Amino acid sequence: MIQSMTGYGRTVVAYLGKKINVEIKSLNSKQLDLTTRIAPLYREKEMEIRQLIAERVLRGKVDFCIWIEKDAVTDAAQVNTALMDNYYQQLKGFADSHQLTNVDWIPVLTRMPDVMSKTEVEELDAAEWQAVRQGVCDAVQHLVDFRTQEGAALEKKFGEKIDNIEKLLASIEPFEKARVEKIRNRIVEGLKQIPEAEYDKNRLEQELIYYIEKLDISEEKQRLTNHLKYFRETMADAPGQGKKLGFIAQEMGREINTTGSKSNQAEMQNIVVKMKDELEQIKEQVLNAL
Repeated sequence: MIQSMTGYGRTVVAYLGKKINVEIKSLNSKQLDLTTRIAPLYREKEMEIRQLIAERVLRGKVDFCIWIEKDAVTDAAQVNTALMDNYYQQLKGFADSHQLTNVDWIPVLTRMPDVMSKTEVEELDAAEWQAVRQGVCDAVQHLVDFRTQEGAALEKKFGEKIDNIEKLLASIEPFEKARVEKIRNRIVEGLKQIPEAEYDKNRLEQELIYYIEKLDISEEKQRLTNHLKYFRETMADAPGQGKKLGFIAQEMGREINTTGSKSNQAEMQNIVVKMKDELEQIKEQVLNAL
């Protein structure tokens, strides 16, 4: 079954007052092109995160982001009272020695270096990482589900276009049979317009056969039919067949173009133009198939 390369996945993990957001989105690309933006606390796990994504995503331009939101209580800066007291003793001594009175100490002290900032370095523990890792896996799964849903729509579209090409190919046959007789009659009538012309009827028949064989499209029709069948079979394979479908579409284009070059009848050429239009729509969409 086809998967699209376009997708989106998001999860939110709640852990000890933290709201950990995990987001992943993808667009089409020839190979896996992964860009990550990871909160500093989890950067040590970047290689593991990349591995988790690469195992499931396979191909596409992927943008992965993980960031942390904290509640007001958890994120509030802590007052370093010991440092604040030290600053106070020094400044109070200075104020007393210079006979400075009526000093409002709170605004002064809270602006001193490191009084209102956190000094501890947050470390990632195993339990938190397991929660975050599960969130990453869930976001990737949501992306895969999205791609599968989009892929089903692509597969339906491809099926419709293949059906249309098959119907158009079948509609050529009546014109193809009539064309042979028209060519023969046109040549014979042209010769009748030249009474003095002498020709060998056997030789004329041989030339007619040779000319008609050059315009014969039986092989092109058979090869195109085989390509259409192979396209359907490939769509039913495991995800990751996008490149192969692109190659098959190219081969289909060659047979349609050759059929057009051999079609010296307006009705047949009109049908070929319609087949090209259907194939062009397949080529545009197959770029998005995984």
